[in-house]
Amino acid sequence: MERVVGIGGYFLRAKNPAALSAWYRESLGLDTDENGAWQQEAGVSVFAPFEADTDYFGSRSQQTMLNFRVRDLDAMLAQLRALGADVAAEAQDFEGVGRFGWVTDPEGNRIELWQPAD
Repeated sequence: MERVVGIGGYFLRAKNPAALSAWYRESLGLDTDENGAWQQEAGVSVFAPFEADTDYFGSRSQQTMLNFRVRDLDAMLAQLRALGADVAAEAQDFEGVGRFGWVTDPEGNRIELWQPAD
Protein backbone atom coordinates (compact mmCIF):
# COMPACT_ATOMS: atom_id res chain seq x y z
CA MET A 1 0.00 0.00 0.00
CA GLU A 2 1.28 3.48 -0.87
CA ARG A 3 1.24 5.97 2.00
CA VAL A 4 1.61 9.70 2.32
CA VAL A 5 4.99 10.66 3.75
CA GLY A 6 4.35 14.13 5.12
CA ILE A 7 2.49 17.39 4.81
CA GLY A 8 3.30 18.89 1.42
CA GLY A 9 1.72 22.28 2.01
CA TYR A 10 -0.95 24.29 3.73
CA PHE A 11 -2.94 26.70 1.58
CA LEU A 12 -5.40 29.35 2.71
CA ARG A 13 -7.45 32.04 1.09
CA ALA A 14 -6.47 35.62 1.96
CA LYS A 15 -7.89 39.03 1.18
CA ASN A 16 -4.30 40.30 0.93
CA PRO A 17 -1.90 37.36 0.36
CA ALA A 18 1.25 39.52 0.36
CA ALA A 19 0.36 41.20 3.66
CA LEU A 20 -0.61 37.91 5.27
CA SER A 21 2.65 36.28 4.10
CA ALA A 22 4.55 39.24 5.56
CA TRP A 23 2.74 38.81 8.91
CA TYR A 24 3.69 35.12 9.09
CA ARG A 25 7.30 35.98 8.24
CA GLU A 26 7.61 38.93 10.64
CA SER A 27 5.55 37.54 13.52
CA LEU A 28 6.34 33.82 13.42
CA GLY A 29 9.64 33.74 11.52
CA LEU A 30 8.14 31.65 8.72
CA ASP A 31 10.74 32.30 6.03
CA THR A 32 9.55 31.03 2.68
CA ASP A 33 11.04 31.37 -0.78
CA GLU A 34 9.28 33.11 -3.68
CA ASN A 35 7.15 29.99 -4.25
CA GLY A 36 6.12 29.63 -0.61
CA ALA A 37 8.49 26.69 0.03
CA TRP A 38 9.72 26.38 3.61
CA GLN A 39 12.07 23.79 5.07
CA GLN A 40 10.74 22.79 8.48
CA GLU A 41 12.71 21.09 11.23
CA ALA A 42 12.26 17.36 11.66
CA GLY A 43 9.57 16.36 14.12
CA VAL A 44 6.16 14.89 14.55
CA SER A 45 3.06 16.22 12.78
CA VAL A 46 -0.46 15.46 13.94
CA PHE A 47 -3.48 14.70 11.76
CA ALA A 48 -6.66 14.78 13.85
CA PRO A 49 -10.23 15.33 12.65
CA PHE A 50 -12.42 17.12 15.23
CA GLU A 51 -16.19 17.07 15.75
CA ALA A 52 -17.99 19.46 13.38
CA ASP A 53 -19.27 21.60 16.26
CA THR A 54 -15.90 22.08 18.01
CA ASP A 55 -15.04 25.50 19.39
CA TYR A 56 -11.35 24.57 19.51
CA PHE A 57 -10.58 26.34 16.21
CA GLY A 58 -12.21 29.59 17.31
CA SER A 59 -14.79 30.77 14.79
CA ARG A 60 -17.17 28.09 13.52
CA SER A 61 -16.51 29.39 10.00
CA GLN A 62 -12.86 28.23 10.28
CA GLN A 63 -12.79 24.66 8.94
CA THR A 64 -9.13 23.87 9.70
CA MET A 65 -6.49 25.07 12.12
CA LEU A 66 -2.77 25.25 11.44
CA ASN A 67 -0.50 24.05 14.26
CA PHE A 68 3.15 25.12 14.34
CA ARG A 69 5.79 23.43 16.48
CA VAL A 70 7.91 25.90 18.48
CA ARG A 71 10.99 25.48 20.68
CA ASP A 72 9.97 27.97 23.40
CA LEU A 73 6.25 28.68 23.65
CA ASP A 74 6.62 31.44 26.27
CA ALA A 75 9.17 33.31 24.15
CA MET A 76 7.02 32.99 21.02
CA LEU A 77 3.89 34.23 22.80
CA ALA A 78 5.82 37.17 24.30
CA GLN A 79 7.17 38.04 20.85
CA LEU A 80 3.69 37.97 19.35
CA ARG A 81 2.25 40.11 22.15
CA ALA A 82 5.07 42.65 21.67
CA LEU A 83 4.11 42.85 17.99
CA GLY A 84 0.48 43.55 18.95
CA ALA A 85 -0.86 40.19 17.76
CA ASP A 86 -4.15 38.79 19.04
CA VAL A 87 -2.79 36.15 21.47
CA ALA A 88 -5.03 33.99 23.67
CA ALA A 89 -4.67 34.91 27.34
CA GLU A 90 -3.81 31.43 28.60
CA ALA A 91 -1.57 28.62 27.41
CA GLN A 92 -2.44 25.00 28.23
CA ASP A 93 -0.30 22.07 29.34
CA PHE A 94 -1.15 18.49 28.38
CA GLU A 95 1.02 16.02 30.25
CA GLY A 96 3.11 13.90 27.92
CA VAL A 97 2.00 15.95 24.88
CA GLY A 98 3.31 19.45 25.52
CA ARG A 99 2.24 23.05 25.89
CA PHE A 100 -0.15 24.92 23.62
CA GLY A 101 -0.89 28.57 22.93
CA TRP A 102 -2.95 30.34 20.28
CA VAL A 103 -2.73 33.44 18.12
CA THR A 104 -5.14 34.81 15.53
CA ASP A 105 -3.63 36.11 12.31
CA PRO A 106 -4.70 39.46 10.80
CA GLU A 107 -7.34 37.75 8.64
CA GLY A 108 -9.00 36.01 11.60
CA ASN A 109 -7.44 32.53 11.33
CA ARG A 110 -6.73 30.94 14.72
CA ILE A 111 -3.29 29.27 14.80
CA GLU A 112 -2.10 26.84 17.41
CA LEU A 113 1.49 26.93 18.68
CA TRP A 114 2.84 23.71 20.22
CA GLN A 115 5.92 23.13 22.31
CA PRO A 116 6.14 19.32 22.32
CA ALA A 117 6.90 17.55 25.58
CA ASP A 118 10.51 16.43 25.93
